Amino acid sequence: MEFFCYHRDRVGSVALRAELAEDHWAYMDRYAAGLIARGPTFGAGGEVPAGSVHIVDLPAPAAARAFAFDEPNYQAGVYRDVLLRRWRNLLGRTMWEFPGGRTGGNRYLVLGLGPAPAAGAVAGPGLPPGTDHDDLIAFGPLLSDDGTAWVGTAALVRAPDRDRARAVLGAVRYADVEVHDWEFGGRR
Repeated sequence: MEFFCYHRDRVGSVALRAELAEDHWAYMDRYAAGLIARGPTFGAGGEVPAGSVHIVDLPAPAAARAFAFDEPNYQAGVYRDVLLRRWRNLLGRTMWEFPGGRTGGNRYLVLGLGPAPAAGAVAGPGLPPGTDHDDLIAFGPLLSDDGTAWVGTAALVRAPDRDRARAVLGAVRYADVEVHDWEFGGRR
């Protein structure tokens, strides 16, 4: 089962996050075989960390909750909240298989949150038509805990700017859309 996990940083936790960087990476190393994508998001200006994205394949919802809440930054109070949802990898690849590589261009996390689309689209929209899929690093629906109902969409995308990043969600109407600066994660 694939899960999307987005830890949002608590204001004022940058120093604590930096102090725990090696603990965080060592923790993530335990999940390396199941990681589909990972990396920090940043606030305005792209310098201050604002959150941490992990898309991971795990055996069960209980394992996903343990993954999210046993994480060292969460345990130490770096994060203010966690978005944890079932997810489906519509690209069928990891971020390391992204044809655009680790660098070059602007990278974004785009979250489109409910309401559910029209009847017949319970699993959520598919890949966006008219979008260059070579600019999609990860893309898939956010699902209910049992994996049967669509509650949003999460995408990691390379785009020239925030507006173009937001456009990967297509014409689906969302209750809220968030666009965050993002970069490939892991040890530097």
